[in-house]
Amino acid sequence: MAIGATNKLPLLFQPLTIRGVTFKNRCVVAPMIHYRADAGNTCGAFHLVHLGKFALGGFGAVFTETTAVEPRGLNTDLDLAIFNDAQAESFRPLTSFLKAEGVVPAIQLGHAGRKACIQTAAEGMGPLTDAQIKDGRRVWQPVAPSPIAVGPEWMTPHELTTAEVEDVVDAFAAGARRAVEAGFEVVEIHGAHGYLITSFLSPVTNKRGDKYGGDLAGRMRMALEVAEACRAAIPDRTPLFFRASCVDGTVEGWQLEDTVVLARELKARGVDVIDCSSGGLLGAATAARVTRSLGFQVPFSERVRREADIPTMAVGIILEGQQAEAILQEGKADLIAVGRQAQYNANVALHWAHELGINKRFELWHPEYGWWLEKRIRTLEGFATPEGVVTKRD
Repeated sequence: MAIGATNKLPLLFQPLTIRGVTFKNRCVVAPMIHYRADAGNTCGAFHLVHLGKFALGGFGAVFTETTAVEPRGLNTDLDLAIFNDAQAESFRPLTSFLKAEGVVPAIQLGHAGRKACIQTAAEGMGPLTDAQIKDGRRVWQPVAPSPIAVGPEWMTPHELTTAEVEDVVDAFAAGARRAVEAGFEVVEIHGAHGYLITSFLSPVTNKRGDKYGGDLAGRMRMALEVAEACRAAIPDRTPLFFRASCVDGTVEGWQLEDTVVLARELKARGVDVIDCSSGGLLGAATAARVTRSLGFQVPFSERVRREADIPTMAVGIILEGQQAEAILQEGKADLIAVGRQAQYNANVALHWAHELGINKRFELWHPEYGWWLEKRIRTLEGFATPEGVVTKRD
């Protein structure tokens, strides 16, 4: 990993090169599901506008929401997918726009596993109700390493056979190949939040007796095979990320020391960055079962980075530029990802630059905006800061 740096910039706004891809800064939009796919689980106008605005907001990279690699891997029937060529082709306007704006287009590939066929987040992310099914919501059979339902009202998943697991590995590789062909420059494997790969990793949900179960090596096998297959399917210049639930929130389940072991093995197979999240094994799809506080997942990123000797991406209640910069300066992560904070303020990366003492004349904003905002400074002189904070009233 090479860093093209200038000492005049905060580390958060120094470029970073991973393999053959350069991020103009370390600010990343994390994957977020929005249940607004077009017909056939394709990428349409909503996602172009939704993700495109973050490119105008100053981020160095923008991730799609988790994108299903096979039909059974959809969370809902409203999600994005990339298991056929038409779906892949639908991403081209998005990737073209992001690249034209100097932003790295990134995709997260996932498989819902036993959390497939569920409600949207606004509906509660639980199992579909009879009323929702009668209203036309599609139902299909979830799959998992073992036939263990998420909860009493959830569907019991089909236990994948050994051959079927190998088919899913192939599906991830095919999705990675299509993603690069569609213009994505970073591929991330979703191995967190209780979805299929996570459920193979955790002894709580994996009770298998074949090569994909048993001890830690067996339970890691699927994740490592997916990483190997994706690495082989994409160009050497393309960075490969892996999102991990560094702890699954259970006493008897996946622990941080397990993640360190996994990260070392993933690195040996060509993974470049570990995206450090947590929770989600039990309950709703994003239920953390981990105490939340400011930057609560940063310690996971720090330990994985230090003990596995691999770059990491920190995520989780990172709200301010000074906070993000400190994480990088203290060696706790290499990239900073934000989700809901970016939803709240699509220009948050540019605002962080103001916080950190650069961008004083709006020079980091796109010229279509920066030209006008720089002139706005003169209008505000005497009663407000360049960012619009009122200082006095005459």
